[in-house]
Amino acid sequence: MSVEYVASAILPTRWGQFTIHGFEELSSGKEHVALTFGDISGDEPVLCRVHSECLTGDCLFSLRCDCGPQLQAAMESVSKKGRGIILYLRQEGRGIGLLNKIKAYALQDSGADTVEANVQLGFDPDSREYEICKPMLDHFHISNLHLMTNNPRKVDGLKEMGFNISEIVPLHTEANPHNESYLAVKVDKLGHMK
Repeated sequence: MSVEYVASAILPTRWGQFTIHGFEELSSGKEHVALTFGDISGDEPVLCRVHSECLTGDCLFSLRCDCGPQLQAAMESVSKKGRGIILYLRQEGRGIGLLNKIKAYALQDSGADTVEANVQLGFDPDSREYEICKPMLDHFHISNLHLMTNNPRKVDGLKEMGFNISEIVPLHTEANPHNESYLAVKVDKLGHMK
């Protein structure tokens, strides 16, 4: 996958000063970012989160998912560790896009779970792809990871691309009445770690 690095800038946050790096996927024009913290050079494993965009959870504070809390927990963990990277990938709604995600929400309001809703709309249960991670991580010369995830597909995908994952760091967040069934479906139907 061809990706072009575009620019970097300082990004002060409540968890400290990150640097934001912009990348463009040449085939689609999609824009992705990496957030780095501290010195990520060298052969030591780097704490890493691969996070798919979730406008509703990350920015609008929706309680239907655990995306926003996971992103915040990842930023806090990287800051506490003193070094790390978060890849923020533009693949909203498990890869189906924002408007289709809203359609899926409507189906969920009528009784479908998140997997059933995506399938009813004609999509795979999870359409996300992780090939974009390779050129982004290669840009920073990172090959050894402590990966923050509950998703075995991410682990398998990164390993298949040649990354050494020396530790899987689960990202647990608190359930609420609005996302309990969503979290259960991730475990039961998508194989996520509890």
